[in-house]
Amino acid sequence: MPGNGLWRTKSIEQSIADTDEPDTKLRKDLTAWDLTVFGVAVVIGAGIFTLTASTAGNLAGPSVSLAFVLAAVACALAALCYAEFASTVPVAGSAYTFSYATFGEFMAWIIGWDLVLEFAVGAAAVAKGWSLYLQTVLAQLGLDLKTTAVVAGFEVDWGSLLLVATLTVLLVVGTKLSSRVSAVITAVKVAVVLLVIVLGIGYIKAANYSPYIPPAQTGGSTATGLEQSLFSLLTGFEGSTYGVLGLLAAASLVFFAFIGFDVVATTAEETRNPQKAVPRGILGSLAIVTVLYVAVSLVITGMLPYDRLKTQPDGSRATLATAFAENGVDWAATVISVGALAGLTTVVMVLMLGQSRVLFAMSRDGLMPRGLARTGKHGTPYRITVLIGVLVAIAAGFFPAGKLEEMVNVGTLFAFVLVSAGVLVLRKTRPDLPRGFRVPLVPLVPVLSIIACVWLMLNLTALTWVRFLAWMVLGVVVYFAYSRRHSLLGKGHGATNVPVVKPDEVP
Repeated sequence: MPGNGLWRTKSIEQSIADTDEPDTKLRKDLTAWDLTVFGVAVVIGAGIFTLTASTAGNLAGPSVSLAFVLAAVACALAALCYAEFASTVPVAGSAYTFSYATFGEFMAWIIGWDLVLEFAVGAAAVAKGWSLYLQTVLAQLGLDLKTTAVVAGFEVDWGSLLLVATLTVLLVVGTKLSSRVSAVITAVKVAVVLLVIVLGIGYIKAANYSPYIPPAQTGGSTATGLEQSLFSLLTGFEGSTYGVLGLLAAASLVFFAFIGFDVVATTAEETRNPQKAVPRGILGSLAIVTVLYVAVSLVITGMLPYDRLKTQPDGSRATLATAFAENGVDWAATVISVGALAGLTTVVMVLMLGQSRVLFAMSRDGLMPRGLARTGKHGTPYRITVLIGVLVAIAAGFFPAGKLEEMVNVGTLFAFVLVSAGVLVLRKTRPDLPRGFRVPLVPLVPVLSIIACVWLMLNLTALTWVRFLAWMVLGVVVYFAYSRRHSLLGKGHGATNVPVVKPDEVP
């Protein structure tokens, strides 16, 4: 029965039925391989070339490889929950759609608004990084050309504008074409990563792995006030460098190198056999990037003693290029820069793809203007894609990235928590639903996923939390000012009453 409350839910059956509306129908072109490519494309960015070395030097030493394993385990817990939901509800929108079926419209809106923060802001910030790497590569090729220019008194980042405009055209033309382009560029950056591993193996010295977990040094953080982690602010705990606590802190940091696999779930509606393909795409891409991350971290800490990878007093951070330069392989810096450039290209494209599919789902439900959800002759939501391209281009071309990356992290983890909790809710409310993939060991796995994500959120700065809450408050205002009154569910389309769960029922 349709309701006017904040917790009205949209039935799974109605969500799936909506995918057949002629004006808003997406073309089903994608396979499990395409989804795996998307996952690898968005997860392997510049982080693997920069984050590994500095984390080893500043926090974990050689045990940074174990930190990647711990982060991968935490990420895999959330990935399993995403896989079950995406195989059960193969509809565009990812966590937004899942939340609509379990927690109701208001929480669905909140998570949709949150995903705007994750995808759109993330795409803009990464596009800025891409432009900087382009400038670096051009300089290494002998071209002293800046990717920024002053126009009418404003500094314009033409490098990021060029990238966003090109990717917008690709996404409008078709998801399958985007997948093919992504596959080519992803092959390039994976080849660079493999070259780094193979080349670096020859410079490994076993002595550099000892001690694997360096002795702890107290006072690992000098941040104060809102710049310190929320956990430190609440407990007064200063943290430590190295030791077991340093290893755990490193795991919290490198976790963010895995962010992005959830974009795969947003393409479920465009997949030929989503019940099987989406879980394979999510888990397959996560497995591939974990192996690459661990291999790179083992190489980098074997090439140099960890204390030579520390951040310098002038603020300069160690990268993979640092290790190769110290071993006399200077040309590797150019190769690494090219790999990072390729890596960031696909990250921006897949983040824009994920953002367009979330807004598409919200528009189809009436929470955003319905006209945006119309699909064109290529079977893509061209209006939304162009709108997102314009917004990302403005943000990347005219504004500094600043601290936006951390806001992306907190938004992502919040989505992970809701999806993990949603698996528990849907197991109880709709045990009858056919599930192409089932999370093992329920409720243990979803609960562990929630605990891991909350812990990682607590390690973000208090200032990040303040900004996140401010963004959420703005979202609440938009919901009550527009979305609640225009919701199709509120007008009687597809609402359901959530079945009552008895206390003794077990998932």
